Parts: sequence; structure tokens; C-alpha cells
Amino acid sequence: MKHLMLAVAITSLMAACATTTSPTGRKQVVGAVSEEQLSQLGAQAFAEAKTKTPQSNDSRQTAYVRCVVQRVVEQLPPDWRGIGWESALFVDNSPNAFALPGGKVGVNTGIFTVAKNQDQLAAVIAHEVGHVYSHHHNERITKQMGTQGALQLLGALAGARYGQGAADAVVQGGGIAAQAGFLLPSSREQESEADVVGQQLMARAGFDPRQAVNLWQNMIAASQSRPPQWLSTHPNPESRIQELGNRAASLVPVYEQARASGHMPKCG
Repeated sequence: MKHLMLAVAITSLMAACATTTSPTGRKQVVGAVSEEQLSQLGAQAFAEAKTKTPQSNDSRQTAYVRCVVQRVVEQLPPDWRGIGWESALFVDNSPNAFALPGGKVGVNTGIFTVAKNQDQLAAVIAHEVGHVYSHHHNERITKQMGTQGALQLLGALAGARYGQGAADAVVQGGGIAAQAGFLLPSSREQESEADVVGQQLMARAGFDPRQAVNLWQNMIAASQSRPPQWLSTHPNPESRIQELGNRAASLVPVYEQARASGHMPKCG
């Protein structure tokens, strides 16, 4: 019976997989979990992050982060803007940030050591929002269906739909951390794509896309001999900076047009 339930759970989820196109035109296989399920898991992971890491009491910095998130999100299509985006500023010295399905954005206070102005902060946040907008979490989970981490996720989903027996069959009694599928390192392909999408979003929002280069120069300078986790999961920094610089040159007209049309963010 357990093997039957396992087969039913996996077959049901895999049947939903489909090929789609990312914002950059790249073909993706997604659908192992629904967008509704991803949003629920994103909300659960975000809530857990809030219980584990204190949030900043600095109202100015919190408003600063919220402002940048709002300006970036305003450049998404209407159906993406309306999912109830929420941000939190965590007291953590590591220069890190993340975004989760369902519109949850987390930023560590340590990011201010490398993001020296609102444009550089926008480069970080737009990159993370780009991951969500590009369905990278769904894509990663779909690709990882055969791994133990994916089996744990399947157990949670199977349990919700078919009962505890199915959950036990999938994970063989193991537990499930909702954020497991979200916090795994992204592929370099996804990171490069989030760079493209994020730089486009920030330019359309009226943030200077050239500042993405300055941000990464600051990240490298701050990393010393051991790069922070946010940096180590990304493509080669030198090549990345060159690509960001080349792309920024083509996005300057977009940025200038956005400013001329009234998109002049004054977040901090």
C-alpha cells in the first residue's frame, strides 16, 4: 500500500509538469508543485525565518528596504504585483537577501555594508525578485524530484492531499522543513538569468543599472579570503561584472526614460 501511495503521489505531481518559457525566453520544466503550493511553502519558510532571526527595530532602514521592494515590484506584470508582497529586515551581519514564492522578501542588515546606496540595494532586491518572477524555485524543485530533499517536499505535499500514509511512504518517516526546497543553491544558469531580469527591473523602476557593477565590486572587496554564501553560489565574479557592465550600457536609455516619465525613487 505504501508503494502504491508513493507511486500515486509522484505520478500525480509529475503529471502536472510542463515546459514553459522564462522571462528571458529560456525553456523551463516546471509544475511539480502548483503556484498555490509554492506560495504556501514560501509563506511557511518566511514565517520560520522570522522565528529564528530577529527583525530590525530600525524603522528608517525597514522603510528603506520596503520602499525599494515596492518600486521594483511595481515593474512586474499586474498578476505578479497583486500577490501581496511583503518584506522583512533581519538582524544578521551576513550581506545576504532572498525572495520566496508568494512575494516574501528578506534582507539582512549586513547587506548595507556592500549596498552603499538605493541603486545598489535595488540591484540585490531586483535580482532576488527576478528568481521568483522567473519560476526558479518551481524549476529547481521539479528538477530535484529524485533527491532526498525533493522526496521530503513530496512527502509534505502528498500528506496534505492523500493523508499521513502517503507522507510516510514518500519520506519513510522523515520530517519536512518547508524551506528546504527554497534555500538550496541556485544553478549558475538561474543566477545569470536573475541578473538579466533583475537589472531590467531596476532600470525600469528608475534605479541606475550601472550600480549593479558597483555592488558586485563591493561584494568582492568585502569577501576577503572567504566569499559570503550569497556570492559563492553565483557565476564567476569577474565575468559577471563584465556582463553586468555590458548590459548596463544597453539599459541606460531604459533607466533615463523611466526617470523622465516620473520613476524617480527616493527610498534612502
